[in-house]
Amino acid sequence: MIGRLQGILLTKQPPRIVLDVAGVGYEVDVPMNTFFDLPAVGEQVTLYTHLMVRDDAHLLFGFATEKEREAFRQLVKISGVGARTALALLSGMTVTDLHHAVESDDSARLVKIPGIGKKTAERLLLELRGKLIAAADDLTLAVGTADQTLDVMNALLSLGYNEREVDWAIKQIPPDATVTEGIRRALQQLSKDK
Repeated sequence: MIGRLQGILLTKQPPRIVLDVAGVGYEVDVPMNTFFDLPAVGEQVTLYTHLMVRDDAHLLFGFATEKEREAFRQLVKISGVGARTALALLSGMTVTDLHHAVESDDSARLVKIPGIGKKTAERLLLELRGKLIAAADDLTLAVGTADQTLDVMNALLSLGYNEREVDWAIKQIPPDATVTEGIRRALQQLSKDK
């Protein structure tokens, strides 16, 4: 099993990259969240990987964090969810967002991802409940409780901020902030960042 690769980034063609590790070029499919965080071609990269062996191919998937890889592994265990669907999910939302969607039974959030229909979203909610805690346990956000964090996150998303901006802003909020205070502080941080 190939668990981690470290090497020079040779090419970037979404969702696939080629990583040169000691003269061997590994083709690795990555979710868009990882792809956008990659450095320029020619730079050093470390990826946590998952090797999938099928009758017709050996496929290598790469992730920026171990938590993202763990979420991918939980997703592909679900009947009817293949590697492409799992990559689409992790391209459309962060592990934290997926965790919150599952814990709050938010199928509407999942069906926004291309390739995820209502039935698949309901199956994901059912089968992932409680299983993503290990993948998201160190991703607790700054606002007091999970419900408060979700309220702040939903408010910012409804104002048009993307998930990456929202995730960053929520981490800037002190843990004792109320929902209203959290939204206000997050908006201040986001306006400074622009």
